Amino acid sequence: MSNSDSSGICCCEKEPDKKALFMELDEVLLEYRTKKGGLIPVLQIAQGLFGYLPEDVLRYIATKMDKPYSEVAGVVGFYLFFSTQPRGKNVIRVCLGTACYVRGGKQVLAAIKKELGIDVGETTEDKVFSLEVARCFGACGLAPAIMINDDVHQRVKPARIKQILAPYCEPEMENA
Repeated sequence: MSNSDSSGICCCEKEPDKKALFMELDEVLLEYRTKKGGLIPVLQIAQGLFGYLPEDVLRYIATKMDKPYSEVAGVVGFYLFFSTQPRGKNVIRVCLGTACYVRGGKQVLAAIKKELGIDVGETTEDKVFSLEVARCFGACGLAPAIMINDDVHQRVKPARIKQILAPYCEPEMENA
């Protein structure tokens, strides 16, 4: 039996069906529906549940929170944290803040794009990686920097991209 699938979600256990996810979302909505500023936490939790924020989920949230769909979609569009497209298991963020840009961030980004065969905002076909740009990780003295999930890699050289990405490509053997 294989531990991998094309959904980009850990296969250690069976992926919950959409009905079960909406039931979990209903519990969250009960808690936050009337709270001032509750929309952002609801969206964060919904994205955690579904892996991204598809249109049907946004419409559902808008209806349950008695907000216009345009308001909900506008918040999602404003914040880079939110995604309306499925993301890969590993999200790579390349810093293009001033220090990183000047010290080769653009070349690092080009090397990642070439290595993965995707552009910014895209996900690899196997759903292992998504690529984004960011403005600052606070590692300016060790620029250029990239983040893969929560791991910060500093003083990144384009020639080392393959080596940096390799551990994130490993199959999840420890859960077999």
